[in-house]
Amino acid sequence: MAIELHELLAAENDDNRRLDRVLRKTLDGLALSAIHRLLRTGKVRVNGKKAGGDFRVRAGDTIAVEGCENTSKPPVRDKKKAGTGLLVLYEGGGILVINKPSGTVVHGGNGLDSLVQSYLEAGLPPSLSFRPGPLHRLDVPTSGVLVFSTSLNGAREFTRLLKEGKLRKYYLAVVQGECNRSETWEDLLVRDRKKRTSAVVPDGESPGNGKACAALTLARPLMTAGGFSLLLLEIRSGRTHQIRSQAASRGHPLLGDTKYGGTRCGGPLLHAVLLVFPGEAEAPGFPPYCYAPPPPRFLETVKRLFRCSEDELGDMLAGLRQE
Repeated sequence: MAIELHELLAAENDDNRRLDRVLRKTLDGLALSAIHRLLRTGKVRVNGKKAGGDFRVRAGDTIAVEGCENTSKPPVRDKKKAGTGLLVLYEGGGILVINKPSGTVVHGGNGLDSLVQSYLEAGLPPSLSFRPGPLHRLDVPTSGVLVFSTSLNGAREFTRLLKEGKLRKYYLAVVQGECNRSETWEDLLVRDRKKRTSAVVPDGESPGNGKACAALTLARPLMTAGGFSLLLLEIRSGRTHQIRSQAASRGHPLLGDTKYGGTRCGGPLLHAVLLVFPGEAEAPGFPPYCYAPPPPRFLETVKRLFRCSEDELGDMLAGLRQE
């Protein structure tokens, strides 16, 4: 009886990935235990030779799986949605940078992840295991710069720069209270059972027994008036709700951030305004920076609270891009 073989051809965006991870992506209709069983029993061959799960696949490799059909189903995408509401700031070097609207989720059927895949699907090279995806996080209420991968190499390079601390991330925030000087916010933050972030209590015990993580933010006031401040914040770490919790712990909750003690105002006024890359030598193919214009609601609130004109606000934001 002939043995049924399912053959797969590895492409550029599969290069140097573990075999078990490639199979998990391309045979996603199979349970993980079934994939491990195929590997364990020698029913997976790469270029005609048996290979284990830790084998590193190379572009051009032929992967044969014995007695298995490809049960994976291609994602269902509505092409009418392709690019709808997607504010693209930069595309190249294996990344796609967008200006995320406030209140939008990243994952799920109606999330940015689906829109990005629809936007990219016509131009992406074939791959067994690679799918575009977000390379860092933004809270649902937060708007601004959000980076997705468009290639495996782009994902790896961006992640490397992020881990090495070579990316500079800046946010604009409207907070309650008047901040009159630049400050360095350094805390140990923990997440409790209610998914709220706070500083470690003085005796060193973590609320909810969560793991404490160091958080560092540099805060600089840009405008102050009438009991409110517009801050430029550079985060040197990436903790969940980092800016929101650190600002609130200093008596300056974000306007609209009721979760952390702010006055209701249609959601927190927090915008990821600028992402600065280290330069062509260390980040070839990436831009010098990506600037995301603040959304209308943010701009209108700033003009109303600080009584600045459109031109004054524009000059201030142009200055941020030149720093």
